[in-house]
Order: sequence, then structure tokens, then C-alpha cells
Amino acid sequence: MISRSLTNKLTSIYLGNKAEGRKRYLFMLELLFIAFAYLLSVEIWSKFFNPDVKVSSEYIILGLIYMISWALILKLTIVAKVPRTQRYRNILFNFVRISFVQLIVVLMAKYLLDFAHVSAKFVMFSAFINLVVIVNVRLILFKIFKKYRASGYDLRKAIIFANAFSDEFIERITSEKEWGFQIVKIVSNSRLIREKYGDSIPVVPESTDIKKILDEEIVDEIIYSKSSINQKQIHDLVEVCNEIGVIFRLQSHFSPLETLKLQLNALNNSSQLTLTDTPENSISLFLKYLSDLYFSFFIMLFLSPLFLLIGIIIKLDSKGPVFFRQERVGLRGRKFILFKFRTMVEDAEARLENLKDKNEVDGPVFKMKKDPRVTRFGKFLRKTGLDELPQFYNVLIGEMSLVGPRPPLASEVEQYERWQLRRLSVKPGITCTWQILQNRNKVNFESWMKMDLQYIDTWTFGKDLKVFFKTIKTLFTAS
Repeated sequence: MISRSLTNKLTSIYLGNKAEGRKRYLFMLELLFIAFAYLLSVEIWSKFFNPDVKVSSEYIILGLIYMISWALILKLTIVAKVPRTQRYRNILFNFVRISFVQLIVVLMAKYLLDFAHVSAKFVMFSAFINLVVIVNVRLILFKIFKKYRASGYDLRKAIIFANAFSDEFIERITSEKEWGFQIVKIVSNSRLIREKYGDSIPVVPESTDIKKILDEEIVDEIIYSKSSINQKQIHDLVEVCNEIGVIFRLQSHFSPLETLKLQLNALNNSSQLTLTDTPENSISLFLKYLSDLYFSFFIMLFLSPLFLLIGIIIKLDSKGPVFFRQERVGLRGRKFILFKFRTMVEDAEARLENLKDKNEVDGPVFKMKKDPRVTRFGKFLRKTGLDELPQFYNVLIGEMSLVGPRPPLASEVEQYERWQLRRLSVKPGITCTWQILQNRNKVNFESWMKMDLQYIDTWTFGKDLKVFFKTIKTLFTAS
């Protein structure tokens, strides 16, 4: 068990989850500008360069191919991200490269589909207009985000392992506020580092228990930035990071690590080996991203009449609010407010203490099949799973995913063993693997945790689809 409470020290910030929501909105915004750029190129082409051109269905189909190809390229490359440390010319260069790739894709589509009414010159012209529009949009967004991060928002909380060699690296991170990095601790035995940064950043010796720090504070990544590599120290750090899903960066041209999920990333224009404990299949992650974004949006839109009807019945059935709001723990320990339709009496939380001896499951969670706090209509909502519908709002704003480990309470996380904390390394979901089991209420807590970790380790988009549709089937066949 964890020696000290993990969540007692957690702040109630939402930055990590809100950042994901902002990325979704920016992605949709950029798609709108890409559509605008294409329509603008058609308008200019037909008015000034080829007045006799007939804007046929071929232009519409090509426009759809245009948007889909751009969306795929944006999401499958680093260009999709609003960079923290890149220079303006690097952004321009990256967009020129992907613009060329997209141009080849659209030209191939034109010839394969035999679009005789669309000229190759127009395709090249539209690619140029799109490049001009999207680069300007991205540069504006980049400037906005630099100011936003410089104001203390969207921060990446990091621990740096350092020696005297790391002075310049630390100086750059602390001075470039717009990068959005917050050094929560420096682990170093260097007198230079301690004297220079000790007044502004906690500097602790290398003998410090890193596990204890990770238990007590929110940490997104550990950066190892020393002039020499201590293989044992690195392996110990990787083991700790891998255990609870914290990102590990090794600022070096080589690595003694083997058989680990390593990828080459860049920070401050220098190559770094990065260990991540989450899936890295770009295409599958892109599909998961789109399904979360668009499915949750359309569910909220098309089922809004049902939401209203359920809300009216809840108010008529029992006293209290329509929605049940509860603080849960999400990605890497960040707290967020989870929404459900209320299925219990208004003072359900106050009554819980008197029912704890009737808990029917092991571990830190509480479950009771015939819970007296559940209202009449609440029983129906729970049986059909309709009480979970408001969580699509949590998915839409990026706090949750459609499929993933269920978000725990802070009191539950306090009782987790260390190996169980790794389930917080991915976004929580509305449904998960153990929920599709017919006897899911009989699954013990340890098996539940192991199933969540197995989901993380073997994740594929196909598995998400399977879990999602099995969840729907389980809802209709539940007794």
C-alpha cells in the first residue's frame, strides 16, 4: 500500500484534461479553416483564372478528399500539435512538407477517379491557398498558446535529474515560460545546481525516495539530463515511471535501455529518448480520437430530447438535482467532475457510512446490489445504463474517453497499491473490459485492476470497438 496519501496532495486543477479538450476544439477549428481555404481557392479560380469553369460534383468530392487527407496528415504527424519549443520557421517548414504530401495525395485521387473537369493547375493552386491560410492560422494559435502557457496554464510538471552539466538546460526551461514546463523538483548532488536554483525550485539529493515524490505530487514526466549515465539509476527510474505511467525522457544520444517503449522526441532542439507507457499506434489513436470527439458530439446532439425527458422524470420521481456531480481522479491523478443522471436519494452520500458493512465487493470500492438509496426511476436508469449518458459531455471536453478504465474516487486511489496506479496513465472511459462480463459484479478488485492494465498493455482500436458494442449488447441483455 502507498505509505502516504496520493490524493491528499493533489490540487483540484483541471489543466491536463482541459488541455485535451482544447486540442479537440483546435483540431475542429483548423478543419473549418481548411474547408474555408478550399472554398476560397474554388471561388478565386472560377472568378479570375478560369471564368468558364463549371463547378461540378467533382469539385465537391475532391474537397472532401482534400479535408480527409489533411485531417489524417495533421493527426499522424507532429504538425497536429501546437508545439512548445519550436521556432516559427520550423512550423512553416513542417507545413510546407505536409502540404507537398497532401498535394500528391489529391493529385493521385484526381487521376484515379478520372476527374476531367478539375485541372491539375487548380489542385496545385488550392494547395498553395491552403498552405497560406493554415500557416497563418497556426502561427496565430502558436502566439496565443505561448502567452497562455507563459501565464501559467497548460503546464507540464517535470522532475529533472541533473548535475552541473544540466545548468544550461534548466536555465532554458525556467526562462522560456512560454514552453509551459514547470519544474516541481530538481534531483541533484551538484553544489552549483543547489546554490543557483535552490531558492526558487526544491533541490533534493539523489538519495531521495523518488517513489515518495511521485506519490505526493502530480508529475507528468521525469527528465534525466546528466553528462554521464548511471545505468542502475536509469533502470530504477524507468521501473518507477513504468509502474505508474509517468513519461521518462533521457537527454542523450544513446541509451542503455532495452525492450522498452522508447521513441525519439525533441525538446529544446535536442534529441531525447522518451519512455511512454501508453499506446503509440498513430493511426489507431487518431481513430480513437475521432470516435471520442464526433460520437460524443452527436450523442449529445441527437439524444438531447431524451436528456430532457429523463431530467423531468427524475425531478418528478424524487427530490434533488437532475445531475449527480462527483469528483473523480483522471489522467495521472488530475481531478475532474464526472456527470451522471442522479439515481439515488438526495442525501445518499451521508447515508453511505451506515451501509459500508454491507459492501458486497472487496477492495476500496463500494457496491451493493439492493442499495436502499437508489430511487425507483434510478433502478431503471442503472439497469439500462442511461444514467451514464451525461458522461459523453466529459468525453466531449477531453476529460474521458468512450472506452478506458473507469475513473476512481480519490478515496479509492489513496488505497491503491503502487502497481495499480498505472491504470491512471490513460484517460478514464465510460466503459471498460470488465463491464462487458456477464458476472461483472462478481469480479474481485484485484482482477478488475489487472484487466484494466491488460487493456492498456494490449490496446488496439479494434478492441475498443469490440468493448463498446459488447457494452451496448450487455445493456440490452442485462437482467
